Amino acid sequence: MSAFFKKSIPVISKAVNELIADGLVAEGGLAPSSGGRRPVMYSIKPDEMYILTVAMDQLSTRIGIVDMQNNYVSEIKMIELHLLNNNDSASQLATIINNYIDNSGIERARILAAGIGMPGFINVNEGVNYTHLPTEGISLVDFLQKHTGLTIYIDNDSSLIALSELRFGIAKAKKNVMVINLGWGIGLGMIVDGTLFRGHNGFAGEFSHIPLSEDGGLCTCGKQGCLEAEASMLVVAEKAIAGIKNGRVSSLQQSLNDKESKLAGDALMDAANKGDQYAIELLTEAGFKIGKALAILIHIMNPESIVLSGRGARVGKILSAPIQQALIKYSIPRLAVNTELLISELGFDGELIGAAVLVMENLNMKSKIIQAAVA
Repeated sequence: MSAFFKKSIPVISKAVNELIADGLVAEGGLAPSSGGRRPVMYSIKPDEMYILTVAMDQLSTRIGIVDMQNNYVSEIKMIELHLLNNNDSASQLATIINNYIDNSGIERARILAAGIGMPGFINVNEGVNYTHLPTEGISLVDFLQKHTGLTIYIDNDSSLIALSELRFGIAKAKKNVMVINLGWGIGLGMIVDGTLFRGHNGFAGEFSHIPLSEDGGLCTCGKQGCLEAEASMLVVAEKAIAGIKNGRVSSLQQSLNDKESKLAGDALMDAANKGDQYAIELLTEAGFKIGKALAILIHIMNPESIVLSGRGARVGKILSAPIQQALIKYSIPRLAVNTELLISELGFDGELIGAAVLVMENLNMKSKIIQAAVA
C-alpha cells in the first residue's frame, strides 16, 4: 500500500489506524507469504458504508442499496418513470432517490455515492445524457447531486450490464466480448481487451440502430428499419397485442387484454417459456433479426463471445436457435465459427450490479486515505 500510494509506511499506518478507529476498516487476518513476515489484510467493513444503485429503462426505474460486499440491505423497488418526451423526468428521478433513502432507514451520510444506469447517449466525463432526462443549463450529474446531496455517477445501461458481466458474470476473465442488452430496446456493451470500451465520447455500442431494411418500422431515432424498431422486446410485445386483436389463438389472449406493452412483454416471455406457440413464433422472428445484426458485429469485432443479457436473457434459450441460424446464413464461417453464444446468469439484475461496480471503480479511495492521514 505504501508503494501504491507513494507515501511512507508510517503515514499509511496512521491512516489505516484512524480508519479502524472510525469503524470503517477491519483487520482480515494474515495473507499468505512467500517468505518473511506475513502481511496483515484489511477490508472496508461492509455495514458501515453503502452504495445506492439505480437501473433505468425507458419505462421504469429500479433502485436499491448495497453494502460494500454487494449485498442488498434494502428491498429493491421498481417505480414507473417514462423517459420519452418527459421534461420533468430528472426531477422525478431525484424525488424517487430521495424518497427511497428516506424510507430505507439508512443515514444519507453513510451512502458513499449513487451509480445510475440509464438508456441514451451518455457522456460519462461531462455527466450528460443527450437523449433523456433533460436539465436546463446544468449537467444531469450536477442536477442530481444538487437535489439529492449524493455523489452521482451515470453511465449507459448497456455499458453497465457489460461491466457487471465482466466483473461478476459470464464474461469474467474473457478479453473480447460483446454483451447484448435485450430490453425494451436492444443495447450493446463492448468489452475489448478485457476493458469496457465506450468509444471517443462514450457513445460506442449503439447496436440497436443498425439498419436492417429501408422500409421497416419507424425507430425512436427518427430513421426507418433500425434493429430496435424491428426486434426489441417492446416491438415484439406490440406485435403480440396486435396479433391477439386480429384473432391469433394464444394463451396470451387473457394476459394481454388491456395491458400496456411493458406488461405485455413480460407476459409474452413467460408464455414463451411455458411453450406458447405464438409467443415462440414472435421471439423466433425477432431472434433471427438480432442474429442478422450480430453477423455484422462479428465481421467488425471478431469477438470470442457474445452474451445475451438484460431483461430478455430469460428467453435466451428460445432466441439462441434463430440467432444461430442467422449467423450461419449471414456470417463468413471462418469468422463466426470461434465466436460462442452465451446466455447471462445475471440477466435482469446486471444493470443494478453494474451501477454498484461503477461507483466502486470511480471512488477515489486514494484521496480518502490521504485526507485521513493528514487530518
